[in-house]
Amino acid sequence: MNRDKDFVKEITPKSEDFSQWYVDVVTKAELMDYAPVKGCMVIRPYGYAIWESIQAELDPKFKATGHRNAYFPLFIPESFLRREAEHFEGFTPQVAWVTRGGGEELAEPLAVRPTSEAVICSMYSRWIQSYRDLPVLINQWCNVVRWEKATRPFLRTSEFLWQEGHTCHRTEEEAEAETLAILEIYREFAEEFLAIPVIPGLKTESERFAGALRTYTIEALMSDGKALQAGT
Repeated sequence: MNRDKDFVKEITPKSEDFSQWYVDVVTKAELMDYAPVKGCMVIRPYGYAIWESIQAELDPKFKATGHRNAYFPLFIPESFLRREAEHFEGFTPQVAWVTRGGGEELAEPLAVRPTSEAVICSMYSRWIQSYRDLPVLINQWCNVVRWEKATRPFLRTSEFLWQEGHTCHRTEEEAEAETLAILEIYREFAEEFLAIPVIPGLKTESERFAGALRTYTIEALMSDGKALQAGT
């Protein structure tokens, strides 16, 4: 009992400092620990068990809509990103680059995957020959790297685990319907499985992803009054 009391005393009261309370909870619960590289974390067994549960719950839902899982390379040629100039500019400040390999300078810098649109679209251009090949529904479970300046465990780290779906359709209307269907899966999962109330909606023009026509999102309201983007 005394040990439990001491454990609780080591957690900052939420009313005093919300941010520190959050960090204390995830570290004391042994969900994570800080890694040697600034901005990165180690997901400990309890934390990774949560991730496994998330995958186990969501993966069948995606597959029920016709998605198939695949895996694409971690390294992306710089030229691939530059093909999507507007999208590239949106990610440039956060991209980590590999410029040397095996002790030699690389002929072309390689981006460490900040997101996979560029490399996946390059493969789709090979695989899709006509409208008869559509729709293409691919899901990927992977890690991505974004060189963040201000980090917080699980909420914003330089490397993190995620799921990304990339689809191609015959019409814009089909693409829109697919997007909204997946957004509903996210909403239902957040509220029914994680017990986190969220608000689904459309991002403002200033918050829209670079290169996108529209960005749909679910947002969770935190105790400090800020909205947390929980899925797009």
